[in-house]
Amino acid sequence: MAASSSFKPNPLSLSVPDPALDRWLRDSGYLDLLDSTTTTGRPSSSASGPSAPSSAAYSPGAGQASSGVAADVLAFARTLASLLALNPFARLSTADLAAPTPSWSLAFVGPPGAASYSWPPTPTQARLRVQENFRRYARNYAALAILVFACCLYRMPMALLGMLASLAVWEGVRYCRDHWDLTTRAPGVAQALLHCAQIATAVLLYVCNLQFALVYAVGVSYALMLLHASLRRLTTPSSLPDASSNKNRRAQPRRS
Repeated sequence: MAASSSFKPNPLSLSVPDPALDRWLRDSGYLDLLDSTTTTGRPSSSASGPSAPSSAAYSPGAGQASSGVAADVLAFARTLASLLALNPFARLSTADLAAPTPSWSLAFVGPPGAASYSWPPTPTQARLRVQENFRRYARNYAALAILVFACCLYRMPMALLGMLASLAVWEGVRYCRDHWDLTTRAPGVAQALLHCAQIATAVLLYVCNLQFALVYAVGVSYALMLLHASLRRLTTPSSLPDASSNKNRRAQPRRS
């Protein structure tokens, strides 16, 4: 015991703790490496426990298949539960909303296949994808939510008429207050017009069922955003150097 305590940690060692490496990869922008390390770090379901060889001796194939299916279902349920309990807007900032909109075909959708989309096998990878994709494609998701709301209004004409009628009511109130200068001449009348506009808007929203269209649009757009953000694999921005080329360049011997 005394001999083991004599060894001190080497400050010049090249080993880096996993949290520090993940933090450096996230800050540097190499999100594809962070996504791939999370994927490769998942333990295989075939080596789920020491009881697998003994069960295979009694029922070859059946026990392993059932245990593998149960493990996959449990992993899927854990990942889905983590996605439903996650707040995807936690890391979103105003700088992400002010950034340029990524390309819809190249960046947002990406090339089809496993290179762009895959189911996250672990809850950690699912949370990482959702948070980073919501930051990167915030403007795309906002445009998608507006498009879904417009489609809902198109499918519900009464809700569209109610929204247009409420806008007309507020525009009429604004015109009356500006035309007759009610805010300075008769502030009581201006306040009464404001309350009448609020009551009329509430009645129109209730009669035309605009609240159902809004709730339906929010639910559908949120489900689409969460599905895309969890399935879309993380990629390194084109402005950063390619990590694989740097690795190959470091692996090549130096020529004198």
